[in-house]
Amino acid sequence: MGISEDQLRELIQGPGEEWSYDMRRRCQEILPHLFLGPLQASKSLETLQSLGITHILCIRDAKEAFAVRPRFPDQFQYMTLNVEDSEEQNLIRLFPQAREFIDNAARGGGRTLVHCNGGISLSPAFVVMYVMQHHMLSWEDALHMVQNRRYCISPNGGFMTQIKVSPFTIASETHISSRSRRQRVVSTRRKRETDDDEDLGVRDQDRKRILVEDEDEDAMQS
Repeated sequence: MGISEDQLRELIQGPGEEWSYDMRRRCQEILPHLFLGPLQASKSLETLQSLGITHILCIRDAKEAFAVRPRFPDQFQYMTLNVEDSEEQNLIRLFPQAREFIDNAARGGGRTLVHCNGGISLSPAFVVMYVMQHHMLSWEDALHMVQNRRYCISPNGGFMTQIKVSPFTIASETHISSRSRRQRVVSTRRKRETDDDEDLGVRDQDRKRILVEDEDEDAMQS
């Protein structure tokens, strides 16, 4: 893509802003045409329009369909993928349609929000794969690039194993081998609060709370 080593390192490093707990409930810009976030980020029409979002890729476990769903079908173009957040779930066969959806939006000058319930495991796994292909990065650099913008991501181990051995990784590593070896860029985003970002139990509680809050909201509106 005609990008220098310094530009690539700066791209992976990200904006370097401090991370606070409340940021996990908002979406972050990963690329100019690609945003990543949780369910909450898909629920504010005003926010989505202010970000220039035109397309929304909604990734959910089938049992979350009552809450994680298209909310503004007249305002945005949606794609919904039912994906189980388990180590046995095959992501590789689902990824091409997700990539095509994002690329089609970008070709038309659009911007895509990719979200799941918590924006922690499901949607980040797809975005890491997308970034890896888009910039021909190693899986490590792609993960760092996404995490340097949304610190709380933590794709499950099965997803990461698939990403490491996927055809996309092989193609990226082949491309990378033609470039000079560079110092590995590591995640440097600092947490403003030493909270529980890596605490799986709290992560699950956050997911459940999101769904409960959403169910209560829908009940009040019905």
